[in-house]
Amino acid sequence: MLFTNHEQIALFLVIRCKIILLESFKYFSGAWVLLKQKLKIGIVVGEVSGDTLGVKLMRSFREQGIDAEFEGIGGPQMIAEGFHSYYPMEILSVMGIVEVLKDLKKLFAVRDGLVERWTEHPVDIFIGIDAPDFNLRLSKTIKEKQLPIKTVQYVSPSVWAWRQGRVHGIKRSVDLVLCLFPFEKTFYENYEVAAAFVGHPLAKQLPLKNPITEAKHQLGLSAHKTHIALLPGSRRGEIERLLPLLTGAAEILHRKHPNLEFLIPAINDARKHQIEQGIQNLDTSLKSKIHVLENSDAESKIGRMVMNASDIVALASGTATLEAMLLHRPMVTFYKLNWLTYLIAKFMVKIPYYSLPNIIAGKKVIEELIQANATPQHLATEIEKLMDHETAHIQMMQHLSMHKQLISGNTEDPVHAILNCLNAG
Repeated sequence: MLFTNHEQIALFLVIRCKIILLESFKYFSGAWVLLKQKLKIGIVVGEVSGDTLGVKLMRSFREQGIDAEFEGIGGPQMIAEGFHSYYPMEILSVMGIVEVLKDLKKLFAVRDGLVERWTEHPVDIFIGIDAPDFNLRLSKTIKEKQLPIKTVQYVSPSVWAWRQGRVHGIKRSVDLVLCLFPFEKTFYENYEVAAAFVGHPLAKQLPLKNPITEAKHQLGLSAHKTHIALLPGSRRGEIERLLPLLTGAAEILHRKHPNLEFLIPAINDARKHQIEQGIQNLDTSLKSKIHVLENSDAESKIGRMVMNASDIVALASGTATLEAMLLHRPMVTFYKLNWLTYLIAKFMVKIPYYSLPNIIAGKKVIEELIQANATPQHLATEIEKLMDHETAHIQMMQHLSMHKQLISGNTEDPVHAILNCLNAG
C-alpha cells in the first residue's frame, strides 16, 4: 500500500503523538489515580523539622494540581496550610528509650485513636514523617489490621547506624521509604526494601552563598559584634536537660570575652518562658548579653534565623546540625541522654559519629561532645577554638562542599514516588 508524502507525514505525526502520550502516561502514572477521586492523605509529624517537611509536601501536591486533603498529627505550619490535626504535635516530642517508656500509655492511646479513625474513614496513604518510634509502630498496626492504606516513611530512621535489625520490620510494615541521603537508599536496596532518594529540601532551598551581615541585620543585630548561638533543642525535656550546659559554657566565655553576645531561639511562648526561667539566676552582666528570641511566624524559622546570624553555633545533636551545615556556620555539637538510654544506645550504635555532618562526610568535620564529655568547660573550649578565623574558615569550606554534594545527586520527586507507591499492586 502506497502513501503520498502528505499522508506519510500525517501518519508519522499520529504515531509520534501516540508515543508521547504513552510516555507521558508512564511518567505520570502515579497521577492517573487522581482522575478517580480526591486523595485522602494521612500524615504524622512529631517535631518542627517534620512540620517543615510536611508543609512542603502538602504544597508540592497542590502545586502539581493534585486534589488532596490531609489529616493526622501536624504542626503549626501544616495546620496553617489546611491540615486537620487530631492531636497536638508536641504529644510525640519524646526522645530516648527510658523517656519514651514513661509516656508509653499516652503514645499507645494516640496510635489507637488514629487507627480507629482510619478504620472507619480510611485514608488512601499514610506518610510518617520522621518520628520513627511512633510512625513505624503505626504503620505496623495498619498492616496487621489489614487496612486498605499504603504506608510511607519519609525520613529514614537511622537503621544504618544502630539497631540494623529494624530493617526487617520496616520491610514488612512500610511500602516505601523516602530517603534524604543517597547512602540510605543503597542500604535499603541491599535488603530489598522499596526506597527513593528524594534529597533534603533544605539543601536545595538554602543558597550556597549566605552572607552573615544580612542575617544579622534581619534580626536587628550589630554586624560588628560576635554572636554565639546556643541551641538546647525545641522540646521541653531537651531544654530542661541541656540549657544548664549552655549557660555554664556562656559563663566561662563571658568571663574571658565580655563583649560576646549570646542568642537562644525559642520555638513558642512556652519554651521562651522556660528558657527565661532557666537563665534568671545568672549574673546580671551575663544576662544582659543573652537574647532569647521567640518564633514569630508560621514557618517556625527562628532557629534557622538565629544560626544564620551567628558567628558560631553550639547546638544539640540532631537534625539542626544539618541545617547549620547548610548555612555554612562553624559549629560544635553536644548531647546528653538519660544515663540508661545512653548505656543501651552505646552498645547498639554501629557508626563512629553521632552528628549528620560527620556521618555525611565520613570523618570528623565538627566536634561532638557526648554524655560525660558534654561539660560547660569542654563546650566553652571548643567554641573558643572556632573563634580562630582560620579554623572556622576550614570548617565552613567543608560545609560548603557537603552542601554541593547533597544537591548534585539524582533525586526523585517525593510526590511522584508517593503516587507510584499508591498505584503499585
